[in-house]
Amino acid sequence: MRTKLDQMLEAMNVELVDMGRMCQEAISCAIQGMLSGDEDMTQKAFIMERALDEKEREVERLCMELLLRQQPVAKDLRIVSVALKMIRDMERIGDQAADIAEISRHIEDGNVFGRNHVQEMAQATIKMVTDSISSFVRRDVEAARKVVADDDKVDGLFLEVRRDLVAALAENTVVGESCIDILMIAKYLERIGDHATNIAEWVEYSVTGVHVGDSAL
Repeated sequence: MRTKLDQMLEAMNVELVDMGRMCQEAISCAIQGMLSGDEDMTQKAFIMERALDEKEREVERLCMELLLRQQPVAKDLRIVSVALKMIRDMERIGDQAADIAEISRHIEDGNVFGRNHVQEMAQATIKMVTDSISSFVRRDVEAARKVVADDDKVDGLFLEVRRDLVAALAENTVVGESCIDILMIAKYLERIGDHATNIAEWVEYSVTGVHVGDSAL
């Protein structure tokens, strides 16, 4: 028979997976709204951002109940502590998806310069978020490390967007305001990739007790 601690840890995992799904939906809606000019999709991104704020509070309450009532030790304590770190990154992902949605309102008719790279960035970051949460639930260090490595692809795509925009400005094929909007959207996607990387690094810590690049932990 499973202990109460095990049951609560499993409930926490379920909530984290749901929060990860919400992050994916927020990013997807923001990008779809940007590319299509669909205000309904943009609104969904804002709705998901607010839902993520509430979900963060729910998971935080569950984690605090775990800490106070079950008093986990050793590896279980690390797992709960990591969950508290992860939900902050996921809440920030929701904020950045909402930032993308807000910027997209200023892009007319879905006319997005460099849309292919932006779409590819969005797909890559969504995969990073999905894989980072999955690696936590499965306690899969190798999968977490792959997420960290995948961040290089997102960074590379950001540089491609920036190079394309610089070239377009030099040739007067894109207006400056539009250029800034697309560059900011690409930057927010890059930051989402950074948050997924943070989650993956915390996953490794939850399993090994060692946080990459921070010997103080």
